[in-house]
Amino acid sequence: MKSILLTGWESVWQFFCVLLIFIFVLAVTYITTRFIGNYQKAQIFNRNIEVIETFRVTTNKYLQIVRTADKYLVIAVCKDTITMLTELSEDSIEKLPDKGMLSETESFQAIMEKARKIIPKK
Repeated sequence: MKSILLTGWESVWQFFCVLLIFIFVLAVTYITTRFIGNYQKAQIFNRNIEVIETFRVTTNKYLQIVRTADKYLVIAVCKDTITMLTELSEDSIEKLPDKGMLSETESFQAIMEKARKIIPKK
């Protein structure tokens, strides 16, 4: 009878040890992920290079307008190479609105009203 009780307590003790190790690994993973994310974010925002626009020519070939410090460059990006095509003046670059964005934003209430008119009531 005593060996059965010890086996039960050993199982509980083993469960808590495994649970503690799991929580420790989870915490280390979380802290590492946060550290790496913050490090990469700092690397992205502390640079003098910015991609202004990208145009896809073919599946793996792109034209990009890139701002480096105070110069604007047009580069061709291929699978294995990057080639500088020309340098642009700041005046020749037109800041166009993104076509993917809506020019006028609708409120959520207006969208819900449209949905209520379309969807029949039961």
